[in-house]
Amino acid sequence: MAVKRYSIRIEEELLNKLHFVTDYEGRSLNHQILILIRHCVEQYEKQHGKIE
Repeated sequence: MAVKRYSIRIEEELLNKLHFVTDYEGRSLNHQILILIRHCVEQYEKQHGKIE
């Protein structure tokens, strides 16, 4: 599986809050974002079927 880089623009306040969550969970920011993205895709697939 290839790993790709992707930049995002995020409001400073939201980024600070996300850092707070990652510190609490003991995860890196990158890992936390991947968890959130995977959760989003899983929820979509539950409602609409598997994405091929």
